[in-house]
Amino acid sequence: MLNLFKRKSKDTESSPREVHIAKDFLDPFFEASRALPAIEFRNVYLAFDDKVVLDNVSFKVRQGETKIILGRSGSGKSTLIRLVLGLLKPDQGEILIDGEDITYLTEAEMMDVREKIGMVFQEGALFDSLPVYDNVAYRLHENKLPEDMVEDQVRQMLAFVDLEDAIDKMPAELSGGMRRRVGIARALVGDPRIVLFDEPTAGLDPPTARTICELAIKLRDIRDASSIFVTHEMKNLEYLCSEYAIVDDEGNVVLEDEGERMCIINTEVIMLHEGKIIFSGKDEQLRASEDKYIQRFLSGKIEVE
Repeated sequence: MLNLFKRKSKDTESSPREVHIAKDFLDPFFEASRALPAIEFRNVYLAFDDKVVLDNVSFKVRQGETKIILGRSGSGKSTLIRLVLGLLKPDQGEILIDGEDITYLTEAEMMDVREKIGMVFQEGALFDSLPVYDNVAYRLHENKLPEDMVEDQVRQMLAFVDLEDAIDKMPAELSGGMRRRVGIARALVGDPRIVLFDEPTAGLDPPTARTICELAIKLRDIRDASSIFVTHEMKNLEYLCSEYAIVDDEGNVVLEDEGERMCIINTEVIMLHEGKIIFSGKDEQLRASEDKYIQRFLSGKIEVE
């Protein structure tokens, strides 16, 4: 676990002075390697005919950081993910992955970039004709890895999402939440450093949605993954911005509340409206915003679909 939080100081009454925890950051070479953003958008503009989808959008996702993208349907949230994957090209601007400009890479060139990225789709997007094992192993089989290595990775990933017992089941035998968790396991094979979540809790009951958010927190804090988490559900924002994962003395992963001691610094929020970023910052700043649109969105007075 790396530099995920800052300890709140008691010697100030205003914005707390915060102190790094992780000793890894004492190493200047390690620190320099993390200075390069995992994802960067620079003045990205995209329109379909006369409809502007993204209008001069710029932001960075730091190494080990989660960016939560909020907005109603049609605001451009999922378009960001398609641009990162190279499935769309911007009309103007640049998109960088680990410092590499991918804006105009060919489909063949994008294949290498996508090896760094895990994708969690809204419905899980499993192959219904394949058992869980082969769904999770799909990318590994395509890369022709030895089967013993494939099995080892598949079992590790299913253990991460707490679905070891489902390894031989077919997708039709799984609940909606289990399908999403299998989708997360599949996204994690090959240990991608970037994970993209596109409305991963849509249509799920609250307890199951919380489980998905807990997995995203574990990815952020234990595996140090950089991620974009697209959602319109405020409960997801609450989970991701107020809880963090640690490994206890017995080696178990446990979640703790932000509370008074720790301040989570590796999660920020972006809100999109009509293709523009109208907010970027911490969740506390979002809730304190005096912007009328933001306050209506937070209060549920704006239709999100």
